[in-house]
Amino acid sequence: MKTNLYSTGNKLRSILLSLPMVLICMLMLSRGLTGQLTDTISYVATVIFYSFFFFMMLYKGSIDKWRAIAFVTSAIFFAISFMHNLIDLRGSVTYSDEEVMSCEIPFCHIVTTMVLIPMAIKQTIIFPGSIESGFASISSMLVIVFGSSIILGRGFCSWGCFYGGWDDGFSRLTRKPFIKRVNLAYRWFAFAMLIVMALWSASTMMPEYCSWLCPFKLVTERDEIVDTETLLKNIVMIIMFLGLVVVLPLLTKKRIQCATFCPMGAFESLFNKISIFHVVNNESKCIKCGKCQNVCPMLAISKDNKPLINCAKCGRCVDECPTGAMQYHIKGTPIGKRFTVARILFLYPAYSLMVTLIGGSMMDAINLIFKSLI
Repeated sequence: MKTNLYSTGNKLRSILLSLPMVLICMLMLSRGLTGQLTDTISYVATVIFYSFFFFMMLYKGSIDKWRAIAFVTSAIFFAISFMHNLIDLRGSVTYSDEEVMSCEIPFCHIVTTMVLIPMAIKQTIIFPGSIESGFASISSMLVIVFGSSIILGRGFCSWGCFYGGWDDGFSRLTRKPFIKRVNLAYRWFAFAMLIVMALWSASTMMPEYCSWLCPFKLVTERDEIVDTETLLKNIVMIIMFLGLVVVLPLLTKKRIQCATFCPMGAFESLFNKISIFHVVNNESKCIKCGKCQNVCPMLAISKDNKPLINCAKCGRCVDECPTGAMQYHIKGTPIGKRFTVARILFLYPAYSLMVTLIGGSMMDAINLIFKSLI
């Protein structure tokens, strides 16, 4: 792995560059502190956790390895915290028709792809959640989604999505892929899903992807089984999770769910056209080895070694490129100039998004663990 291009090579410099992120972590994670001992311990542990991995990205000069550990761990802890909160709130991780009718369902960012058409045409939000109050309100999630998308584009899928860590994690468990080639054309299926789900949901005035196809209901909340339809929905959910999130990532070492199926991923890809940061191939350094294509988990590198619209900015191609041709870049600046600065500037908003969206859930989960031990 080529790390010397980006490593600060100096612990003190890495610490100094990490200080702004430490302050961001302290600020974003301080919400809801009660002063109890377990709260304080979990707060300090979470701040240290995120600060350490940010420091390692700077000091070691590699992004993807350290990002993935933080991202995958955060996704697992998010599921633990989310499901525990649901059990505390309603006694179960399932929801009933009554809870749907009373708008008690937390808004998921994936629903964004299904609510926009009804919002524009009928001024109606087709999701049974709270507009402003409560956990994961519709307004707050929409602000976060669109704000982060404008800055990071599809980087949201590698740094902020509290589901993405699952298939990212499973894609790393095998040393070599059993299926060595995955056709790049499969990435277009996610865009087809985006169009179909948006139109289907607009026609029925229901978030149909969430109702029938979302595999992550298995690690969050799902329909209470009361009849044949809800039983079928639960069976489909389990099959989708095992197939798209577990088995296929294990076989291919690719993030199959995110790369080929998720409508939110396709939606975020559109923002890559306007986002400030992106990954480029500095062709003056490229030796056409194709390593970037092989390691990309998102099927986002073309046959001529150029990042495509669906690049999730995870940093793996940047880390693995033997000549440093793959680089983070700030739109409007010359390619190949001050690419180390561009990389560091990208890390601040990207990592801040992870801390903001998932860090609180990690702190809650650590708090639960400490309370169970005391």
